[in-house]
Amino acid sequence: MNAIEVHGAVAAGYDQVRAEFAAVVAEEDGESGAQLAAFVRGRQVVDLWAGPEVTATTLTGLHSSSKGAAGLVMALLIQDGALDIDRAVAHYWPRFAAAGKDHITVRDVLVHRAGIVGADGGFTIAELADEQLVAERLVGQRPYFAPGAVHGYGGFVMYAILGQVVRAVTGATVQELFEQRVRAPYGLDVYLGLPEELEHRYLPITPWRATPEMTAAFAANSPNPHGVAGISYNLNARGFTAADVMALPNDPALRRLGPGSAGGVGSARGLARMYAAAVTGVDGRPPLLTLDTIATISTIHSSGADLVRGAQAPYTVGFEAKSLLYPFLGVHAFGHTGSAGSDGFADPHSGLTYGYTRRRAAFAFAAPENTRLAAALHRAATA
Repeated sequence: MNAIEVHGAVAAGYDQVRAEFAAVVAEEDGESGAQLAAFVRGRQVVDLWAGPEVTATTLTGLHSSSKGAAGLVMALLIQDGALDIDRAVAHYWPRFAAAGKDHITVRDVLVHRAGIVGADGGFTIAELADEQLVAERLVGQRPYFAPGAVHGYGGFVMYAILGQVVRAVTGATVQELFEQRVRAPYGLDVYLGLPEELEHRYLPITPWRATPEMTAAFAANSPNPHGVAGISYNLNARGFTAADVMALPNDPALRRLGPGSAGGVGSARGLARMYAAAVTGVDGRPPLLTLDTIATISTIHSSGADLVRGAQAPYTVGFEAKSLLYPFLGVHAFGHTGSAGSDGFADPHSGLTYGYTRRRAAFAFAAPENTRLAAALHRAATA
């Protein structure tokens, strides 16, 4: 391994985090192009980056870490009393009732128990960029499994459905509400819809690095395009591959529209600050969420085997249940990972919030370094 220069700073007591980050990026010769940031009770304690072209303010594709940003909009509407998540989606969006979907609730969608993980025939890249187009395709789609019975990740369709609900309740889009109520007031470098004037800060996601043996093993274990997992990852679309999943944020239309399911753009600073804004507040501003709301959205609903993602995919209301992924965190920890390896979370018990991004996609949609980095941060924060 080459000596890789790590930039940035850590607070006193967090040198072990810097060392762990340096080890992580060195394992890929710095090619991961990573950023790591963390706050503890609203104070930034870690701000690190490494790799070619990567700076403190680099923005890159967040994939499903975008669901954490969109999830905060849902949390605010629950907190406002504007949204009853135990009502049927069709109460807010009547056309959704077609094809046996009349009893699917908003909660079912938020915890991935709706049975709608994609659509027959899949989606074009243009459709994936535009949640309105995805929503139209879902109107006549039948569930792929019995709603409420089990859980299966609705990777690209979750916020196409919930966006219709939000529009009915507020008259605004998820993207507009995120900008007005979350991003702008707290000065966050996370975007559901990247402004054109910030395009120069975007660095594209690059393909994962793999040996021929790794590539062969991945191909041998890839899901059937017409199975539940294949449909969720849009592999049932003609010509669509795992490489296309990774490259989606590199599509300018997708960045501009910012679909809440997987179209966000941001930095590690932005993710960590976003979760700090949610649970502790930052820069003297109060937290976005009340303790009651945090308890509501962080309650574990779906655990065990996910029909799409396998054993390690537990969910709370709109987020991943981080305490089941990182057992050193408190039971109310919540956040969301992204396919290229990004991650962000809040642990209300310790006050720790975390943000991580990487330009080079993590092999096979898995970035195990998040466990190492989060553990080092938690040790330092609770020392």
